[in-house]
Amino acid sequence: MSHYHQVAEVLIDIEAEMRQIGCWDAVAPAPQALRSEQPFAVDTLSFAQWLQFVFIPKMHFLVAEQQALPNACGITPMAQEYFRGQQLPVAGLLNALVRMDELLGGKR
Repeated sequence: MSHYHQVAEVLIDIEAEMRQIGCWDAVAPAPQALRSEQPFAVDTLSFAQWLQFVFIPKMHFLVAEQQALPNACGITPMAQEYFRGQQLPVAGLLNALVRMDELLGGKR
């Protein structure tokens, strides 16, 4: 299975897990919120919104165009911090994010 295919599968898993736990928004944030230059758009979006409206679409684009993928990711620690204390069943989402970190960090 190609590296691009593996990344695409994990993106689908991330979306499915977010939908399952109710962290998938039906309405996109304002366009200016998506233009943040801060890591994870922490000044304008929640982490879940960043995943949905920035990370997932960008990664789908890179996969579809077979462009260079990031060689490091590290989104799992941010997710762990964001979901800490929330009463949501996030184990599946965190597992998918770990897989993404591994795929983009060279651990395959």
